Amino acid sequence: MKVGQGKALLSVWVLGRMTIRLFRTLVAIADHKTFSAAADVVHVTHAAVSQQMQTLEAELGLSLFDRATRTPELTPVARQIVAKARVLVADYDNLVPSVLADGGLTGTIRLGALGTTLTGLTPQAMALLKSWFPQIGLHIKPGLTSALLADIERGMLDAAIISKPHLMPVGLVFRELTEEPMHLIAAADEAENDPIRLLHDRPFIRFNRNAVVGTLIDNWILSKRIRVVETMELDSPEAIASMVHANLGVSIVPSPAVRPLDGFALKRLGLGADAPTRILGLAYHKDQVKTQALEALFDALCSVIATAQSDGATGKK
Repeated sequence: MKVGQGKALLSVWVLGRMTIRLFRTLVAIADHKTFSAAADVVHVTHAAVSQQMQTLEAELGLSLFDRATRTPELTPVARQIVAKARVLVADYDNLVPSVLADGGLTGTIRLGALGTTLTGLTPQAMALLKSWFPQIGLHIKPGLTSALLADIERGMLDAAIISKPHLMPVGLVFRELTEEPMHLIAAADEAENDPIRLLHDRPFIRFNRNAVVGTLIDNWILSKRIRVVETMELDSPEAIASMVHANLGVSIVPSPAVRPLDGFALKRLGLGADAPTRILGLAYHKDQVKTQALEALFDALCSVIATAQSDGATGKK
């Protein structure tokens, strides 16, 4: 290759990388609504975000924001550009793994995870994955199923550990990991052992009704025609457990396939043969290029669950 050609290619590469950075910032603004919030996501100052958007508008020859409002809002054409920009940014991020054909085994996995898995399944599986492939990087984002699926669709996450929703978005794959029955939790010194009576007589701490688990629990309570006295609604399993531990009420939560290493001492009661259950699984885009990395991730999750089930069957803790 001639020196002139090499310089030309380098210039194209630098220009392309700069444009990708601008598009990444634009997507962050679309997702987080303000320049300040986007600045935190892309790790630059508010002033830098404003300057980047002015540069992008100049390059495109378009106005991307309606600045007549107090908080600049995306114009209709900008929203269309954002949709295309998501694809460009995702393709750029996956360029090296796809070219090297390593399936992402040397890159970073951007994983979403339910809060109910963050003290048991997720950390243990990630530790196992890192022991297999130390070169893999991990970025973990907690969230509810609906939000995590949306992030996968937008290209912000490679995969997520979620509860199986009623309908999966088109283009996304759900691979089942395990089934977790719901059970009632109460303070350790609670004398009553009838879960139905406890739900009738004690304050009820509700699992976030916007979560798949919350909907499953609500439907079961309605099917039993139980009138609960709701005192609070939380989406953190640790927060719910701490409230129950403090004897502020009872709650219904999933019985985790992988128990946290440390936790509150609570009374746990089954809900019977017709107890609601959630199906836990790994979701990702069907056209995902990090195929080997996600296969390894799925194997690590399955291995940790199988070990936990084996230990439970033999009485190990």
